[in-house]
Amino acid sequence: MSNETIKMTSGEYVPIEMHKVRVVQKLNLLPIEKRLKAIEDAGYNTFLLQNRDVFMDMLTDSGTNAMSDQQIAAMMVADDAYAGSESFNRLQEAVEEILGTQYFLPAHQGRAAEHIISQAFIKKGDIVPMNFHFTTTKAHVELAGGKVVELFTNDALEIKSDKPFKGNMDIDKLKDLVKTAGKDKIPYIRMEAGTNLIGGQPFSVENMRAVRKVADENGILIVLDISLVCENMYFIKMREPEFMDKSPAEILRTLCDLADIIYFSARKISCSRGGGIATKNHELYLKMRDMVPLFEGFLTYGGISVREIESMAVGLREAIDWNVIRHSPEFIKYLVDSLDAKGIPVITPAGGLGAHLDARGFLPHLTSFDYPAGALAAALYIVSGVRGMERGTISMDRDEKGNDVPSEVELLRLAFPRRVFTLSQVKYAEDRIEWLWKNRELIGGLKFTEEPKVLRFFVGRLAPASDWPQKLQAKFREDFGDSL
Repeated sequence: MSNETIKMTSGEYVPIEMHKVRVVQKLNLLPIEKRLKAIEDAGYNTFLLQNRDVFMDMLTDSGTNAMSDQQIAAMMVADDAYAGSESFNRLQEAVEEILGTQYFLPAHQGRAAEHIISQAFIKKGDIVPMNFHFTTTKAHVELAGGKVVELFTNDALEIKSDKPFKGNMDIDKLKDLVKTAGKDKIPYIRMEAGTNLIGGQPFSVENMRAVRKVADENGILIVLDISLVCENMYFIKMREPEFMDKSPAEILRTLCDLADIIYFSARKISCSRGGGIATKNHELYLKMRDMVPLFEGFLTYGGISVREIESMAVGLREAIDWNVIRHSPEFIKYLVDSLDAKGIPVITPAGGLGAHLDARGFLPHLTSFDYPAGALAAALYIVSGVRGMERGTISMDRDEKGNDVPSEVELLRLAFPRRVFTLSQVKYAEDRIEWLWKNRELIGGLKFTEEPKVLRFFVGRLAPASDWPQKLQAKFREDFGDSL
């Protein structure tokens, strides 16, 4: 299997879809006046936009990936039995085949798996080291009485970089934490394959082996989140010399063998709905097992539709298909490289999950307390109908004194669900981002009008701090006339 991309006679790099479209869903591109009204109604929070008002939905890849014909076919032979379902047996066989684990607990999605793991292993005052936190992970750790400590490397937050593995955990920081906090205070070390909040940046196998060594020396478990492992595998194969000639299946098994507990959101890794927890350790399995019937459903479905269980089994096998794996990273790279060449601040090197615009670099006239990533998300929707996700200070919760906690990075994430967008749509997004960059001084800040205490980015409502959205609309009409 070659890692080489298809080359054009012109020398231009163009990602090629290794699939054909057989079912389509109609899109709607509203005029800018209606887009402005839609974002106003949504409280300037792209999560609250109605899908009918969105042209390109780049909010997330969670549950928005295109399913394969084989997955849809498998859904037609689902076994509806509450207990002893053959659909679950087929899923468990796929998990063991692909991940190499004997024990599997289904859960209705990834955050449900996080809840079970946190409740099973964390006690009040515990510390959970991570290469970087994820929003729901952090919330579940804190709900169980623990505290997240991020041990990312010094180059992890560099916006423009050629570092291949910015998702690595800093081993010296990990050793220092174990020494100062005490190994008994650390129930597990969590590694996230493809750090969501810092641009989908991967970690290397070499780094995880080093984490494993520290864990073994101190009797600490490793929990591995493989929701975005496909993209992480892609970068390992492309960037880590030892694995350039290894198959995706071999790379995935290598990663899984280094962990004690593995969990995932099927909405990401297998293009289906659901999630799960896998382990080779029967004792760890038993420690979590009884919470599945309590919180999720019986052990053979865990709150997941049996049809989705069938599609998950197929999707896990497709997750080691190189043509499936490479699709999103290569489309992301195409957009990132195009924007970077124009001087538009974007996270480099291109990671997995999506293209990440640097809102601080895009809007240097705004502070973290103006919520620049949220403002940029709203502005991009207004001028394009493209829905992205704020990954900055809005995605942080306030501290115990009620003060905003500035995020280490202010990013606008433009997710690339697998096998969903065409190249012409990506080029449209690129064009509108470039126009917005040229008119960036028009964009102002946001302020909360309705603010939940936890995970406020999901349903919080905001308002512009000035009339900048109207000025942006006027400039758009001046430049584009009657065009959408």
